Amino acid sequence: MTEATINRHFIQQIIDTDIERGKWGAPGDRSVVTTRFPPEPNGYLHIGHAKSVCLNAGLAKEYGGRFFLRFDDTNPAKEEQEFVDSICADVKWLGGVWDGEVRFASDYFDRMYTWAVELIRKGLAYVDEQAPDLIKQQRGNLTEPGAASPFRDRPAEESLAQFEKMKSGGFSDGGAVLRAKIDMASPNMNLRDPVMYRVVNKPHHRTGGRWHIYPMYDWAHGLEDSVEGITHSLCTLEFENHRPLYDWFIEAINKGRGPGSEWGERIHHAQQIEFSRFNLEYTTMSKRALKLLVEGGHVAGWDDPRMITVAGLRRRGYTAESVRHAVIEAGITKYNALTDFTKLENAVRDDLNRRAPRRMAVLDPVKLVITNWGEHGDPDRLEELPAINNPEDERAGTRPVKFGGELWIERDDFMIDPPKKFFRLGPGREVRLRCGYWVRCHDYTADADGRVTEIRCTYDPQTRGGDSPPPDSDGVVRKVKGTLHWVSAADCLDATVRLFDRLFNDPRPGKRTGDILDDLNPDSLTVLTGCKVERSLGGATPDEPAWADGIRRVQFERLGYFCLDRDSTPEALVFNRTVTLKDSWAKEQAKG
Repeated sequence: MTEATINRHFIQQIIDTDIERGKWGAPGDRSVVTTRFPPEPNGYLHIGHAKSVCLNAGLAKEYGGRFFLRFDDTNPAKEEQEFVDSICADVKWLGGVWDGEVRFASDYFDRMYTWAVELIRKGLAYVDEQAPDLIKQQRGNLTEPGAASPFRDRPAEESLAQFEKMKSGGFSDGGAVLRAKIDMASPNMNLRDPVMYRVVNKPHHRTGGRWHIYPMYDWAHGLEDSVEGITHSLCTLEFENHRPLYDWFIEAINKGRGPGSEWGERIHHAQQIEFSRFNLEYTTMSKRALKLLVEGGHVAGWDDPRMITVAGLRRRGYTAESVRHAVIEAGITKYNALTDFTKLENAVRDDLNRRAPRRMAVLDPVKLVITNWGEHGDPDRLEELPAINNPEDERAGTRPVKFGGELWIERDDFMIDPPKKFFRLGPGREVRLRCGYWVRCHDYTADADGRVTEIRCTYDPQTRGGDSPPPDSDGVVRKVKGTLHWVSAADCLDATVRLFDRLFNDPRPGKRTGDILDDLNPDSLTVLTGCKVERSLGGATPDEPAWADGIRRVQFERLGYFCLDRDSTPEALVFNRTVTLKDSWAKEQAKG
């Protein structure tokens, strides 16, 4: 085995071998590789789905094959067009380029029904009219075999008639099911006469009221792959025990098929390969739990920036590149593991550090007045100073910022009685204002509660741009340790800033009590109003990169990475914090 082979994950190695041996076509033909992403349209995609999208689309692109987007729309009671639309948008955002039109399981309902009739005629399926709870009870458990249904050996003609009755709306919901006749004593519970069709008397978002029966996922899954000619059906590990059932269904349909057979030619049998799902600390990948959060009002919708949905990550400011990197970097393996949340955060930090333009914003402003500003020119003047847009990208150049006699700085950057290692501003202390001047505090005012309302400083006109002053008469150059960001009071905009933290306090939400709501973080959202930001943030400037998804992302210097939220307007800017500059969470956890 070569080093190049070792560095390829196990699915790539399987596909390489299949191509070499000509399993799906002529030996060496890479273009035969066909993958798919098969979501159910019953919710928004989460980051776990992103791994599947990136893997399936990525492999098809690597081999020059085909990638399909196909919806398993087999349950009209839970599916909505909104979910279809959102999933299409998410797959595109992640870079998944599917071949042809979007596909749906409902496109194949007629074929699935015909195959089900075929299995009834072959004596491999039957209609069961028992109550659902009784059927479930009869299946047994892991230590006891199941009990046969009294309908298991009913004549095929009778099952065919009842199946037609189910299809035409002759049964109420749950009144009858079609089951495969396999093995009620099988150690694999999935093979104990599983349900293939159930009665759902609800209109479908694509087929309307034509059908009153809908295929179960396990019946539909492998058949959809067969129709589409999928070569490598990639599933997460929880479907490993379902693979024998998928194989049984294909083999049962192919039983007796071949040239000249009344059943027709044999149908395609895809190869299923299971891989580890993407599990992330402090999140839940359960659609049921995500739906509970949305419908219970614990978040503001499926795309709330605290949600781990793809739409939520996008709205929070994550880039598609960072999400792709995080989910693939976690590994394509055969064992599940829990990924540290900081790996996702570091992925977006690394990406945005290279690409996001720098801007200055003050989230908790306090006024800084330069009392000697008028001694060196017009007291109302605003000087235009160059500020570097991105130190990681020389091509980004500089932008002009206005500096005047009144500025806003962060309240946390000033202390009346600072400790020894506080290198920011305090009475008698001097600091550098980024891209501006050095200032020294000589006075301040506070209200009756001791809250500082204004800081008074003098500036050194010899430190324009933040440069060090010239040496004194003894040749000594004065130094400062602190550099602060600021915004001109005369040339800024007001903004609302949303600070997001992890939605859950526990790395495994719900494990402790069984209820994820018990682990909700009450401080997952902080909304700051009256923030002060550079005027350039009121509209895109020429130096800003053209983000593929149209979302404006910036680094607020010293504060973190932020993006403009869709709620924002030119008159009322709203920014979402994507991530802090450093992993503050780990630091806080270490304290606790």
